[in-house]
Amino acid sequence: MKFPDNFLWGGAIAANQCEGAWDVDGKGVSVPDVITAGSHKFPRRIEPGFSTEYLYPSHEAIDFYHHYEEDIALFAEMGFKVFRLSINWTRIFPAGEEPEPNEAGLAFYDKVFDCCRKYDMEPLVTISHYELPYALVEKYNGWTDRRLIDLYMKYCKVIFERYQQKVRYWLTFNEINAGTLYTGTMSTTNNFKGFHGSLADLEDKPGQRYQAVHHQFVASARVVKYAHEHFPHFKMGCMIGFLGYYPYTCNPDDVLGALKQKQMVDWFCSDVQVRGRYPSYSRRFFEEQGISIAMEPGDAAELAQGTVDFYTFSYYMTFCLSADPKVEQTTGNLLGGAKNPYLKTSDWGWQIDPKGLRWCLNEIYDRYQIPLMVVENGLGAYDVKSEDGKIHDDYRIDYMRQHIEQMGEAIADGVDLMGYTPWGCIDLVSLSTGEMAKRYGMIYVNKFDDGTGDLSREKKDSFEWYKKVIASNGEDLS
Repeated sequence: MKFPDNFLWGGAIAANQCEGAWDVDGKGVSVPDVITAGSHKFPRRIEPGFSTEYLYPSHEAIDFYHHYEEDIALFAEMGFKVFRLSINWTRIFPAGEEPEPNEAGLAFYDKVFDCCRKYDMEPLVTISHYELPYALVEKYNGWTDRRLIDLYMKYCKVIFERYQQKVRYWLTFNEINAGTLYTGTMSTTNNFKGFHGSLADLEDKPGQRYQAVHHQFVASARVVKYAHEHFPHFKMGCMIGFLGYYPYTCNPDDVLGALKQKQMVDWFCSDVQVRGRYPSYSRRFFEEQGISIAMEPGDAAELAQGTVDFYTFSYYMTFCLSADPKVEQTTGNLLGGAKNPYLKTSDWGWQIDPKGLRWCLNEIYDRYQIPLMVVENGLGAYDVKSEDGKIHDDYRIDYMRQHIEQMGEAIADGVDLMGYTPWGCIDLVSLSTGEMAKRYGMIYVNKFDDGTGDLSREKKDSFEWYKKVIASNGEDLS
């Protein structure tokens, strides 16, 4: 269970959930900026009018924009070797298609990357992490329009040239496979032109979603090929939201149901990005769903030429698939499924499955044989201060310990695992509900669901524990 000497321990955040400063220094409006706060009880809304009736969590978030030096210093104190973050597209091109980039936005990330380098911390940069310029939704209906490929390419060329000496590791799209699910309409494909209202009322258009995903495939491949040709020291990766589907029983219907779900949710996008072509099983899926993907001459060649160097993924839970409609379902898991009687659940009902991570790591590595990295994993929980004013989050420590143990087992199995960046190393805005109460961090941020709070930072018990884990290279998990 020994971790490699060069293992990249760190943490992960996203610009739209942390930065705030939504209209500062020339930044344009991104999709998260028009989405209101929600909760368990009521869904978020898309409200571009910026009504005072609603709270828009991304507008301030945890104000990483003005606290980045303090935050990165805390990450360095924990011993981070790598820090996964994203660039907010609208800081560079506010409406997505200006003739020249916004210098103030470029300068901000210069300072962030310089701060990382000050502490010998490797930036791992997600180029597009759920923050498409909202102007591109209103003008082009998001990624359904092929013109976004060129706009994305232009954006990438600018940031590659600017940060070529500061960033080596890049991920083209965050959880690109979210576009295979109805939830991707809001987060990644952004095909909701003209829609205002509750996300619960957002119409799902699968044909548009998959067309948008194809455009992202071409954009990713084109950018990877460009990076390989012009910046050979870059390492280009994909990022998948890996869900891990178990058959609920050995009933062949359960087994086949899990197989089909895994193919189109877990494997489809990475098969394209790693292997360079559409997988054979996707043909039947598209035929049965009545979906026709418009491809242009040359797309297939580009996909083949723009394959990634390493594979990264998020892992929070596994799912059980049952063909029996009478089987008890879980409402807590991100996308439901049959309730797994062998697993405990988080405060939000997400099923906790550390051994599932080992299984997923083996499945992925056996399939692709390229280096892997777990770039999101964590426990969203209610953190309550004790009488001593501290946050004793033993539940988070237990969660991380169990998952790190299983990563060690996967490495012993022969998996080439290069790093681990738990999600929300510092508290941030929840993507699904827009809440602050769902806290992931090892650093507490005094910010609350109603928008109040002084934004001060405090260490939780998990801070010192993870610091010890990194210092021992994963050997001391006590």
